[in-house]
Amino acid sequence: MVENRAPGWSDLLKALFPHTGKARIIGLTGSPGAGKSTLVDQLAKHYRKENKTVGIIAVDPTSPYTGGAILGDRIRMQDHYSDPGIFIRSMATRGSLGGLARATADAAAVLDASGRDLIMIETVGVGQDEVDIVRLADVTIVILVPGMGDDVQTIKAGIMEIADIFVINKSDREGAERVEREIRAMQSLAARNDRWTPPIVKTVASEGAGTAELAEAIAAYEAHLKKDNLVFKKNVENWQERLIEMLRDAMLEKARAQLASDGSSLERYAAEIAEHKRDPYSLVEQIVRGAEKK
Repeated sequence: MVENRAPGWSDLLKALFPHTGKARIIGLTGSPGAGKSTLVDQLAKHYRKENKTVGIIAVDPTSPYTGGAILGDRIRMQDHYSDPGIFIRSMATRGSLGGLARATADAAAVLDASGRDLIMIETVGVGQDEVDIVRLADVTIVILVPGMGDDVQTIKAGIMEIADIFVINKSDREGAERVEREIRAMQSLAARNDRWTPPIVKTVASEGAGTAELAEAIAAYEAHLKKDNLVFKKNVENWQERLIEMLRDAMLEKARAQLASDGSSLERYAAEIAEHKRDPYSLVEQIVRGAEKK
């Protein structure tokens, strides 16, 4: 209901919101092929051994109709199907930039309200547009892999600034030390406001190696956040960004409804602008004025 914006979705979320805020949200991001799904799978096993309930949201870059990586994520995590302590949901981005489906935050709220201890969100892995995971996750993990050419490229993309923890997965491959050196060099250039230095954890997710160390790093960052009331400060910053995003969505829907009620079409307006019969700036002001009147 929430994902498809079916009638009643907002009323449902309003009712659930007072019951949210208890789950720890972990975001995992990185290039395609970095082994995010396998790492999520191993982390889920680790936390289940500690008797913690887990929700997993895997954001898929493909069309919601063709399947694609949705099937891949489900296959990689099929060991958990018989476990009621784990809930897995694959979501399509439906063209949404930033690596998160528009409704991902709302789906995470539903899982939070359901009483899950942890929610892991595995994002598309498209590079620098993916930073909106920061607005949602308590802990953001950036996964790199040696030998894929994504080490230097990712550092350039600016995604490195969002990491609370770095994971070098497939660290048994040649080049893992080079990736680690590059991360260390980058960290020496910029200090974070919260005085946290993101640790670097080496894993071989396909064998389960390094999973316990990653869980320890997550716990260490959480302990750091609890000092000086950093959790509340981070939540306030996250909600500032989220509110802007929600307002943007709401205003866009209002503008679309305005176009539909006027019997206008974007295609006709676009054609008029392309032919220089009108300018786009005046048009946007006109649409906004019409939406405000309603």
